[in-house]
Amino acid sequence: MVPSSASGSESPSGAPAARRRGARGGRRIPRRAAAGRRSFASSLRRLEEVAQSGAQVSVHVVELDSGRVVLSGDDHVPLPIAGLGLVPVLVETAAGFASRVLDPLQIIERPDEPVAGSGLWRHLRVPALPLVDLAVLAAAAGDPNAANALLDAVGHERVQARMVALGMPRSAVLDLFRDVRGPDDAPHVAVGTTREFARLFAALVDSRTMDAAVSAQVAEWLSLNQDLGLVASATGLDPFAHDDDAHGLLFINKTGRDRGVRAEAGVLAGPRAGVAYALTICFDDLSISHRLRAHDAFRVLGTDLMEYTH
Repeated sequence: MVPSSASGSESPSGAPAARRRGARGGRRIPRRAAAGRRSFASSLRRLEEVAQSGAQVSVHVVELDSGRVVLSGDDHVPLPIAGLGLVPVLVETAAGFASRVLDPLQIIERPDEPVAGSGLWRHLRVPALPLVDLAVLAAAAGDPNAANALLDAVGHERVQARMVALGMPRSAVLDLFRDVRGPDDAPHVAVGTTREFARLFAALVDSRTMDAAVSAQVAEWLSLNQDLGLVASATGLDPFAHDDDAHGLLFINKTGRDRGVRAEAGVLAGPRAGVAYALTICFDDLSISHRLRAHDAFRVLGTDLMEYTH
């Protein structure tokens, strides 16, 4: 891919008002940021270093109001994204609630052999929860058992059809979360492109994902996300209470973490600008230093995004 910075399209009229209603293979990377604005020079240097170490890097940053792409690189390449793939599942869940195809209070039993890797549900005494509470657990804590229950409730086929309808044909939710992936299992939970996921988040805050009610519900769930350790670490927000920031910072995000995979997409809006962003880095997790190199690239991008929007 030839790295590019573009401008010009996909700005719906009345987007700021809608946003206020809705949210309360290659290894080359981008070399140009938006002209006339604060640059992403630090991010470019750090992403270049990560790419030169052998990692796959994909990034996409787009302005919310203008639709102008201010930073991009390999943003068309589907890469493993781990738990970031939960976002389309949440969209389909909210759509099911809105259409009454799904009952938010339907009680779901915890599996007898829950996924042990992360999450809270397996530590709770309660053996069953309603679907709507599982959506909260999945969005806020990345709970794999809650995510699996949601995916079972809505169905893989409906999620994939929804992703295509949302303009995400190159992304896919492939499988449930598992402790161990066997030869008959999909190699990853989900794959996705940063272009499609950044634009999905832009559509969420502009109330263009399905309708305003569905967009607002998904944005509300995502505003509870407690993983602010990557791009979001630059915001200074409280991981446990950041949906109503005292300084007027609009922020929602979702991360994905797996061995050798770090992914994040979200929306950050401040007084100067609002952006939707997505960054995925797939790296050889051979040591702590390899992992920290990838994490640092996310944090540098977060700092540049804060400077761009404030």
